[in-house]
Amino acid sequence: MAGHSKFKNIQFRKGAQDAKRAKLFSKMAREITVAAKTGLPEAEKNPRLRNAIINARAENMPKDRIEKAIQKAIGGNDDAVYEEIRYEGYGPGSIAIIIDVLTDNRNRTASEIRSAFSKNGGALGETGSLSFVFTRKGVIKFNTEKCDENTFFELAAESGAEDINSDITEHTAICMSEDFGNVRDSLTKKISDPISAKLEWVPQTLQSINEEQAEKILKFIDILEDNDDVQTVYTNLDITEEVMEKINNN
Repeated sequence: MAGHSKFKNIQFRKGAQDAKRAKLFSKMAREITVAAKTGLPEAEKNPRLRNAIINARAENMPKDRIEKAIQKAIGGNDDAVYEEIRYEGYGPGSIAIIIDVLTDNRNRTASEIRSAFSKNGGALGETGSLSFVFTRKGVIKFNTEKCDENTFFELAAESGAEDINSDITEHTAICMSEDFGNVRDSLTKKISDPISAKLEWVPQTLQSINEEQAEKILKFIDILEDNDDVQTVYTNLDITEEVMEKINNN
């Protein structure tokens, strides 16, 4: 079971973007409401809602904001009908990009995503065109304070994880999408609540780029994430620490 090195630089960078927290909470609230609408409004009986709440708590979203999002679905006072759509394409430096959106206006979102690609040196492709680059996987993360690396490796392997990685702050277990619920629940019982539990598009190979390309792709990711309908942006981007330091010092 090899370690999985994905999104390290992006995660580091995003951790400092506190100014975007309000927008992040709005997107999480939307996901919670949609999850509560598509199933029972009880986390223990609705896997999607449970995941949404876990991820919201990991970002320190206030409890009352979470409850309000659930009540919005229960109360029936939200007439918006949201569609889940996936966009795929290439950005600067030939970086592969998958964008998951939740939108109440397909035409508006399609126009905005298409414009973002064309204005930033990207090329939007057909849905499924990046299936050879990404695989849908379950990704479950725990704070390293919960257990040491060796213990986590053993527990994750026993629970059915196919890939396991640890760094200074996080333990990560990656599994097949169909095993996600079982692996998440097994690790939760053995360790505690995860800090994040999601089905993600995991890149099979990473694309290295230079400083100039990195600045362009990071700017492009910011533009995409600033869109209210965009829930998550996945890439196969790999930036060295040296390049990241240069960008941060500019």
